Amino acid sequence: MRYLETAPKKTLTQQLKELEAQGIVKREVIPTTPVQVQYSITEHGESIFPLLDVMCAWGYVNMSDQYQLKHPTCAFDETTKLEKQAKLDQLATLFTVETSK
Repeated sequence: MRYLETAPKKTLTQQLKELEAQGIVKREVIPTTPVQVQYSITEHGESIFPLLDVMCAWGYVNMSDQYQLKHPTCAFDETTKLEKQAKLDQLATLFTVETSK
């Protein structure tokens, strides 16, 4: 919740339930007062990390002045942009090689 700031709790809970149903996250109830719930990523969920990384890189490289990075771990700088662009270029090369076979 601390990273999502303004996200409605109901929406977050619904999305987490869907991810749990798909085996992407694991839900653990901690028997305290009040009851706490802890979510963790499953091995199956970890398999989507490379895709999320590429989507993050694309968003970072293609954001324009109309968007602002607000999360403290996502500060914009030109070096990071170049690194993410290189990752996208590498992926584009891979797809070009795969589709030309």
